[in-house]
Amino acid sequence: MAKSPSFTCTACGATHTKWSGRCDACGDWNTIVEDAGLSAGGKKSLGANRGSAITLTDLQTEESPPPRTHSGIDELDRVLGGGLVPASALLVGGDPGIGKSTLLLQAAAEFARAGVKTIYVSGEEATAQVRMRAKRLGLSDAPVQLASETNLRNILTTLEAERPGLAIIDSIQTMWSDTVDSAPGSVSQVRSAAHELTTFAKRKGVSVILVGHVTKDGQIAGPRVVEHMVDTVLYFEGERGHQFRILRAVKNRFGPADEIGVFEMTGRGLEQVTNPSALFLSERGKPSAGSVVFAGIEGTRPVLVELQALVAPSPHSQPRRTVVGWDGGRLAMILAVLEARCGIPFAGLDVYLNVAGGMKISEPAADLAVAAALLSAREDAALPEGAVVFGEISLSGALRPAPQTENRLKEAQKLGFTTALAPAGGKAIETSGIKVQQMHDLTSFVGEVFGAG
Repeated sequence: MAKSPSFTCTACGATHTKWSGRCDACGDWNTIVEDAGLSAGGKKSLGANRGSAITLTDLQTEESPPPRTHSGIDELDRVLGGGLVPASALLVGGDPGIGKSTLLLQAAAEFARAGVKTIYVSGEEATAQVRMRAKRLGLSDAPVQLASETNLRNILTTLEAERPGLAIIDSIQTMWSDTVDSAPGSVSQVRSAAHELTTFAKRKGVSVILVGHVTKDGQIAGPRVVEHMVDTVLYFEGERGHQFRILRAVKNRFGPADEIGVFEMTGRGLEQVTNPSALFLSERGKPSAGSVVFAGIEGTRPVLVELQALVAPSPHSQPRRTVVGWDGGRLAMILAVLEARCGIPFAGLDVYLNVAGGMKISEPAADLAVAAALLSAREDAALPEGAVVFGEISLSGALRPAPQTENRLKEAQKLGFTTALAPAGGKAIETSGIKVQQMHDLTSFVGEVFGAG
């Protein structure tokens, strides 16, 4: 009797008995593909065979922190939590052409120069192409060992024989295991390859970095379980039209899970940016209507970015709401609060909001800066020169204080700002050199800054 085919969702990994256009588990469309599944593993239970006993410890057992290896790239070490941890598995995702291979080749060269035996395995490029990139970046003298291979069995055999300190696999979607009866890039192949490599990293004490491609929605392609297997998940973000690149940690078992590292794409590869605030504000001219500087926190560091808004009469029956670098749903919420609590309508007006420099902001403390940018663009009135804005807006129109206010103010003062518009309350602010103008609600903010509301 022939084995009935299995169908798997490429978005969530759910299995189905037949194909359908929509996955019942996650609700995505056109994500179900035929998959033979894992050939390994039997249908028998564990039975009466005994396993080996597990060593148990209590919560008071003291263990030394894991040793870390510094790459020499401070921004990369910051995102990793202080350096590379032995026997750890990392997953790096990003859009095509954003610079993942360039970043990892530079990192491999720096780790190799630091004394870590490094092997770079490329399943997408020939070794000659990797050498050409290394020559262009000035990394030809680094003792990095190269290989071009997609067979997982051969890769694991080589790694076990060489015993490197770091292995880079570019990419996980090109790996092929002969124990799985499906094409490379399928859910079963990606899951099996990630499991084998992660297990190898833990068993042999080798740090493994996996490169993962992303879908059109920006998520790493393949099953979500791959992100659960590894210790650290990093996303490499950036806009094609900007030279800035942001390495963002979304999961890290050995460090902060929301840290960012900022790089600049140049002809000599990726250059680290030690002061991202100055770089994001470098192209900002005189204060203009719709331009507001937001003092945000990304991970453990304060970052100042410029928010740009444009409000114009709409020629269409349905006004447009276009957002770049921020949440569109949160923009709709702020527009509703401005209309309901402050009596400022945006009906019949197109609203455009942009975060300058290709930065993506998810912090609620940007609410007040967005509202200030929208009002400034609508009233055609610029904010006072040298002012930064931050604070969270509730649906009642009240302003909530943002965390780490002191760090935000210190970063603003360092860059020459003299005034801060912030919510009242929270911890006592002790910062000399910068005037803090505190507001209790959105109505008072609109009245004091723009003379309306």
